[in-house]
Amino acid sequence: MTDLEWNALAPYILWHGAGRPVANLRARIDGMFWIAATGKPWKDLPKTHGTPDTVSRHFRRLTQRHLWQRLLHALADPKVPAALKSLEPWICRACHRAVRLAGMSLITTARRLGFFSALRGPSWMVPDLDLSETIRRVTDYWLDRVLRDRASVPRGIFALCGRLLATAGGRRYVPRCLWPA
Repeated sequence: MTDLEWNALAPYILWHGAGRPVANLRARIDGMFWIAATGKPWKDLPKTHGTPDTVSRHFRRLTQRHLWQRLLHALADPKVPAALKSLEPWICRACHRAVRLAGMSLITTARRLGFFSALRGPSWMVPDLDLSETIRRVTDYWLDRVLRDRASVPRGIFALCGRLLATAGGRRYVPRCLWPA
C-alpha cells in the first residue's frame, strides 16, 4: 500500500477510543489485505505483518465495528479520493472474507451499493433481503385475498411464493469455484 493510499484509508481505521494506540497498524492492515487477496489461512501470514493471532483478532474487531460497511459507503460516494478508489479491489476482497463475521448487514450493504465482488458468490446465490421483503408483501397480499375469496386465488400461488422466498434467502453453501476471483 502506498503512502497516498494509506493516508486515504487511515481516517476510517484509526481508533480514538480508550486504550493504547495500535502498534504497526499499517502493517496489520497490509496483512489483512494480503490474507484477503491470497485466500490463505491466517497461520500463513508473513511475519512482516505481525503475528497471525493479533492480525486476525484486529480484523474481527474492525469487522464488528462495521469498518467494511463504512468503506463500501465511502467507495460509493462519487467524490471518493482516487487513492481510496484504487483500494476498491482490496476492500472488496476483505469484505468477502468478513461476510461470515458481519452477516446480513454486510451482504445487504454490498448489494445495495452494487459491490457484487464483495459477496461470497454469484448474486443469485447470496441472500437478498430487499427481494425477500418484496416477496413477503406479495405473499401477504395473496393471504389476504384467500381470506376474502378463496376461489379467486390461482392454484399453486403459495408454492410459487415459497420457492421465491427460498431463492431470495440464498443458498446455504456456495461452492468455492463460484466465488468471485
